[in-house]
Amino acid sequence: MTHQLSIALGQHSDPGRKDSNQDFHGACIPHEPLLTTKGIAVAIADGISSSTVSRAASEAAVRALLDDYFCTSPAWSVKTSAQRVLLAANSWLHAQTRHSPFRYDMDRGYVCTLSALIFKGTTAHLFHVGDTRIYRLQDGLLEQLTNDHRLRVSQEQSYLSRALGMHAQLDIDYQAFAIEPGEVFVLASDGVYEFVDAALVSAAVGRHRDDLDAAARDIVEAALARGSDDNLTIQIVRIEDLPEQDVSVLQQQALELALPPLLEPGTSFDGYRILRELHASSRSHVYLAKRESESEPVAIKIPSLDLRGDPAYLERFLMEDWIARRIHSPHVLRSRAPTHQRTWLYTVMEFVDGQTLAQWLLDHPRADLETIRDIVEQIAKGLRAFHRMEMLHQDLRPANVMIDAHGTVKLIDFGAAHVAGVAELDASESAPAILGTAQYTAPEYFLGEPATTRSDLFSLGVITYQMLSGRLPYGAEVAKARTRAAQHALRYRSVLNDEREIPAWLDDVLRKATHPDPSKRYEELSEFLYDLRHPGTAYLNRTRAPLIERNPAAVWQAISFALAVIVLILLATR
Repeated sequence: MTHQLSIALGQHSDPGRKDSNQDFHGACIPHEPLLTTKGIAVAIADGISSSTVSRAASEAAVRALLDDYFCTSPAWSVKTSAQRVLLAANSWLHAQTRHSPFRYDMDRGYVCTLSALIFKGTTAHLFHVGDTRIYRLQDGLLEQLTNDHRLRVSQEQSYLSRALGMHAQLDIDYQAFAIEPGEVFVLASDGVYEFVDAALVSAAVGRHRDDLDAAARDIVEAALARGSDDNLTIQIVRIEDLPEQDVSVLQQQALELALPPLLEPGTSFDGYRILRELHASSRSHVYLAKRESESEPVAIKIPSLDLRGDPAYLERFLMEDWIARRIHSPHVLRSRAPTHQRTWLYTVMEFVDGQTLAQWLLDHPRADLETIRDIVEQIAKGLRAFHRMEMLHQDLRPANVMIDAHGTVKLIDFGAAHVAGVAELDASESAPAILGTAQYTAPEYFLGEPATTRSDLFSLGVITYQMLSGRLPYGAEVAKARTRAAQHALRYRSVLNDEREIPAWLDDVLRKATHPDPSKRYEELSEFLYDLRHPGTAYLNRTRAPLIERNPAAVWQAISFALAVIVLILLATR
């Protein structure tokens, strides 16, 4: 039996003793594939009592999260997706106030608090602004998971210190934690949690185990009976089931499709005619093919014969197509959308009529600096397309860069790519395997540390260095440095040599881009690209090095000569 994420949900809201209800709540439990890629979202918002439009603010905030979050890229992490949606909602609410009669009085503007839980895989992601609360109910006790953003002036008087729409900028509390079947979470506004206790909530949930809506109503009625004078809203979530972690969506797809045989030129394959083999390696076989109804040829890739028994390899194989369909850049290889139901396991990509950068380097061992800059800038544009989608290429090397007949550069081979939104589905905390090529892999991978965009930048720096010099900045030593001490001992070899003219300041640029410590590299690709064309201020302001640094042997020879002269003078005057 296949397990999937499921919850039991109970909700209730009541204006209480007030004329209107400024609270708003909601939940979204989507169907597949969104259930797997985005999860389940539950949210509650509470408008400030001093504003007559705060109900509109609460509703807009909850609806924005529940609608827009599920429209964000499946490649994004939950944190990135939800925070971007909430930041956009905050900007909209703040703008509404600024364009209303209340632009100088935020207490009467479009302002609300919000707390939300997003369940994805076996993890809960918590987002919180204001003084609505989220609790975990366990063993009859309520554990508060959120902190109230409220500034207390006195025991009787307090103010919200943070809320949606209050300011142009927004700081959102975020937590992520593992969940288990049977766990219960409670989201509540202050009209509820200030008037009930853990025993009452636990008893209501236990009494109405099969009807959490009834439990929510009982808790609201109890809060009213105990004197609540505010709007009352509560949501109760119980985790019913969790997905299996050992079989991903892509692995399941790989199991359902037949593994194709090796293909021969002239044969028909799933509606395509195979023209010739383009590439064969231990990882895959690539063929040039054409469909009868289409004028342009395509590249068909099938899995390696040697690795077909490895489910993780097959998942990475399909991941390449998954990624290519979601990145739209002229500098990233495009996937061709399937026109029919496939029965074999293969991918279809655009055919690039050109050569790899590895072959280009053999053909152009002394390329001019401007051509090298142009290629590096195009590679960086492809990497930026990855990074905007919260993806890392992780196997950037000359063999994975194509240059077509028009000089357009494209990144290929995404089998080693890291996708934040997909990685969240795997609860394993073990260090990921090193999938890239050792000579171009950033040092942090060999320490088992998490990769960042600076890891791809390191690889690009190494490629740039190689294009200028034909060598690698650390030779083969990076892959051997498996401890932090060993990495500190790595010595960068200057790119400058007597065989070709290279601006001296470029050496500083490449030294920084390929620094073993990621914190000492460039923060952004744009900084690296700018410095490739402009000498840095540090270089321009640098004073001439002392003679002892430029020629220590000459300095000590001069000192020795001076001492010898002094000794001779002293001997002569005795």
